[in-house]
Amino acid sequence: MLNKSIPAILEEIGMLLEIKGENPFKSKAYYNAAKMLSGIENIEEMIKAKRLREIKGIGETLSKNIEEYSETGEMEYYENLKKDIPVTLIELMQIPNLGPRKIKALYDELGITNVGELEYACKENRLITLFGFGEKIQAKILKGIEFLKKHKGEFLFGDVYLEAEKIKERFEDVVPPGMVEVCGSIRRRKEIVKDIDILVGGDDHETISSHFTSMPEIEEVLLKGDTKTSCRLRSGIEADLRVVSKEAFPFALMYFTGSKEHNIRLRGISKKKGWKLNEYGLFEEDRLIKLQSEKEIYNALELAFIPPELREDMGEIEAAEHGMIPELVRLEDIKGILHVHTDFSDGIDTIEKLADAAQHMGLSYIGISDHSRSAYYARGLKEDDVFRQWETIDRLNEKNRFFHILKSIESDIQPDGSLDYDEDILKGFDFIIASVHSNFHMKKDGMEKRILKAMENPYTTMLGHPTGRLLLSRDGYELDMRNIIDEAARNSVIIELNASPYRLDIDWRYLKYAKEKGVLISINPDAHATGGLYEIFYGIGIARKGWQEKKDILNTRTAAEVMKMFKKRK
Repeated sequence: MLNKSIPAILEEIGMLLEIKGENPFKSKAYYNAAKMLSGIENIEEMIKAKRLREIKGIGETLSKNIEEYSETGEMEYYENLKKDIPVTLIELMQIPNLGPRKIKALYDELGITNVGELEYACKENRLITLFGFGEKIQAKILKGIEFLKKHKGEFLFGDVYLEAEKIKERFEDVVPPGMVEVCGSIRRRKEIVKDIDILVGGDDHETISSHFTSMPEIEEVLLKGDTKTSCRLRSGIEADLRVVSKEAFPFALMYFTGSKEHNIRLRGISKKKGWKLNEYGLFEEDRLIKLQSEKEIYNALELAFIPPELREDMGEIEAAEHGMIPELVRLEDIKGILHVHTDFSDGIDTIEKLADAAQHMGLSYIGISDHSRSAYYARGLKEDDVFRQWETIDRLNEKNRFFHILKSIESDIQPDGSLDYDEDILKGFDFIIASVHSNFHMKKDGMEKRILKAMENPYTTMLGHPTGRLLLSRDGYELDMRNIIDEAARNSVIIELNASPYRLDIDWRYLKYAKEKGVLISINPDAHATGGLYEIFYGIGIARKGWQEKKDILNTRTAAEVMKMFKKRK
């Protein structure tokens, strides 16, 4: 839990210091520490070994504060800061177009401490005459509040998945093998989830329910019944436990996995056969048709087994009727990782450390894709930095011939559609990821022209995070993704599936169309530390949800095959 809680607290301290109007270097130190620690696999071990000072940017004060929290569960500096500034102001930081200075002004001038008070103030037009605001900014803030309210009670898959798996793991000691599963949108690998659904098969409902409510993750028991128990976890998400008989388990597993639309289709098929399908079983009149697994249920309905990720009523039923369900890509199919940032730009770790971590994962290549020079905020590489990085890569490749490091750059797509750097520099990279990092609010036609022009550039190998969305924080820029996919197909440009749980961009709903058009997808973690390499796991779930097979994914190929494709593109 420390791996998650300490970076979150440091991030909050940085925000509170900004809102308070403290020296910006002070808040930046906490932000940087949060970023550094979020990339470390086991913070607890470093704290116990007294090695925090080895981490870049963590000095004596920060180290003591972190150690204090680890030992006592509290941080005096953080608690005192919350007495000076209401912690509810942090919620306002989630509203687009509202930075710390404006939040401080709202607090000082209007006494606003939360989103509800701010919305009321906007409705009363109190921001129009407030210095530094005005009618346009008030309208933008109201729009931002609408976005926030729309997504309230929703969580990123990446923030919930590990917690759900931990609860599942805690049940494995008290129920028979195969009688516990995470269901719902988590099992279907939806990018946004609202709750955790746990299904358990067993006869002693009371013991199973009590085991659940006594778990350390539970903050509050909301409902406790014979078959359903609802709790709120310490993280804020609600978790529901369903307990069924062992005989009903496969039927309940199918039902509680969903989606609702998929279940309706299945019930319709069973009805045509004169049967009744629900969470308790498949019945012919009152007789239970005994089946042992989801696969047997699908087969009884004359359907091929449909993987949970595809169960969205988006063509999977028809495909299953004709035996056309694809063999979906798996994590073990991945042979290399592309789009990785190093300490040359805004990453934490060295090229060598990242390459070693990738080898430890069983991979055979890695693509280093630091930011280009226009991304000054991310210490984008100037020409001299590029040459130094190439020399480092050449030296490491010479040293280890069984693992290959590819030279790349994440080049900013300029507002006019051009790439960063002159042709002499661009042609020296093995591949180039072209991404938008600025001017997000261009109108749809202008943004599309910008991206389409970048894809026509012969040096563009791949389009990075194509819509620029940040889940639950920022909508993607306006685009017709089908047009982008069509252009990618025309120009043999690969489209990135950015595996960061904050992005998961390209959206899975467009992946099937990309597949039909023959556009290759590269599952990239966009890692900024060694720990970020493992986020490719989240991208695999989205790729599977988008009907992607091994052949549809670029980085299921060997380093030699990938290099050959890149050279052909050049």
